[in-house]
Amino acid sequence: MPRPLWTGAISFGLVTIPVKVVSATQDHSIHFRQVHLEDLGRVRTRKVCELDGEALSQDEIGKGYELSKEQTVPITDEELDRIPLPTAKAIEIVAFVDADSVDPIRISDSYYLAIDGQVAAKPYTLLRRALERSDKVAVAKFAWHNRERLGLLRVREGAIVLHSMRWPDEIRSPESLAPRQVELDDDEIDRAVQLTDTMALDSIAGFRDAYRDALEELIAAKSEGRELPEPAEGEEQGEGKVVDLMAALNASVEAAKESRGEGGGGEATVHAMRPRKKTASKKAASSGKATTGRKAGAGKTTGRKTGAGKTTAAKRTTGAKRTARKRSAS
Repeated sequence: MPRPLWTGAISFGLVTIPVKVVSATQDHSIHFRQVHLEDLGRVRTRKVCELDGEALSQDEIGKGYELSKEQTVPITDEELDRIPLPTAKAIEIVAFVDADSVDPIRISDSYYLAIDGQVAAKPYTLLRRALERSDKVAVAKFAWHNRERLGLLRVREGAIVLHSMRWPDEIRSPESLAPRQVELDDDEIDRAVQLTDTMALDSIAGFRDAYRDALEELIAAKSEGRELPEPAEGEEQGEGKVVDLMAALNASVEAAKESRGEGGGGEATVHAMRPRKKTASKKAASSGKATTGRKAGAGKTTGRKTGAGKTTAAKRTTGAKRTARKRSAS
């Protein structure tokens, strides 16, 4: 189990559940260091006092609140710990709400709540079962990192999860960002809905961080002195390009169906927008063996064409045309 980040208790009515807070996520990002390009020496950040210019150690650094440019009030960690706050060492549940009523934009970091001692096992299980049976989530208050926070408790695979939440006044209004009013046809909306249905998944567990994979490959290639991987080819996206919206939707639906192996749908009418470069490249890649085989066996063409008569009428016709062209050429 990861090292606990905080210890306290869940306050559930008159029930107290001692818990330990552990991180529910892991950071797999690749982090770089700042280095001197000439000799690759590491560049470090020094904390320097702006009054005397001396570099300070962490033990010499404290907290202070700037009332004005001329006056700063020092605040110690001991003073912060003594603040008379009911949620200082408790996750106090204040309400239960439907999960759908919580706007996801308000959810921040996530943590698992683990029992702190066997005495917490029964009340912990009681709260977990109550959340599962009621199909609700708990809204709670707790104090952490020198501020009171709003939290959300829910159940995930038998464990209670604490989601730190933003206060309502911390969410900016998107009113000024909304696009101006536009006209849409019902056919366009229906086609967009069909695209969402075609791209629907039961789970997103299979997604991977492709950028991290590519970055690891780049680092490995440079460290081993190998040739760097070639950039992925992609179509250029023109800025401000005007597109036929319905045609793009039709093509998107068809592409989504093909990626799932469902084949083309009868409703789409813009098959010409399907990416043909990929198909052409595949044919070109496989044509090496096929073309070589045909050229190498040019003298045996008659024999192969006789065998081709056992396949389809289309192949027999093609073979006859090729034979006619070769005879006229000779």
